[in-house]
Amino acid sequence: MSITVDVVLPCLDEAEALPWVLARVPAGWRAVVVDNGSTDGSPELARSLGATVVHEPRRGFGAACHAGLLAADAEYVCFCDCDASLDPGLLPDFVRRIAVGEADLVLGRRRTRARGAWPLHARAGNLALAAMLRRRTGLRLHDLGPLRAARRKDLLGLDLTDRRSGYPLQMVVRAADAGWSVAEVDVPYLPRAGKSKVTGTWRGTWQAVHDMRAVLRE
Repeated sequence: MSITVDVVLPCLDEAEALPWVLARVPAGWRAVVVDNGSTDGSPELARSLGATVVHEPRRGFGAACHAGLLAADAEYVCFCDCDASLDPGLLPDFVRRIAVGEADLVLGRRRTRARGAWPLHARAGNLALAAMLRRRTGLRLHDLGPLRAARRKDLLGLDLTDRRSGYPLQMVVRAADAGWSVAEVDVPYLPRAGKSKVTGTWRGTWQAVHDMRAVLRE
């Protein structure tokens, strides 16, 4: 019996990146583009390229991700940024690791391949959060990267409630608390297409760290 996989792609004005991203979604997998209020024609473009488009009017990374999870119906659900910084073509190995029992949740550890792909302030914030996560859960993780995969029913069982930048961290914290096996895989991190909505500025990074620290205080 073949496995089924949905790839959730939160999207806010990513028309420039969508063709590259959707072309790399593995054949036979469904791309679920969650539009979070785009004004550049992203949802229409995504639909024309064969993606399923879901609209989430509540702004927030977590709101978009969770809307995609709820819209998914495959056995496995993957998450990937929609800005061409990460390659969804790498996800089959993530799903394979889960299918054979190596892990319950697989995360991509971002490794930069080009100058400027990961701003210093964003990298510093990520390292600080990873250290706090290790103290909170004992997981020896280095990154809270958005490229990840798990079984849909298991993710729904985590009862995730954060709808802002803390969503990826809450997923890991609750998975650890539930006794999941969490694995980390190195993935190349490329310069994004267009302007970052979160970590492209100090203010955006501070807000993301603030949201995630609130999750750690749960």
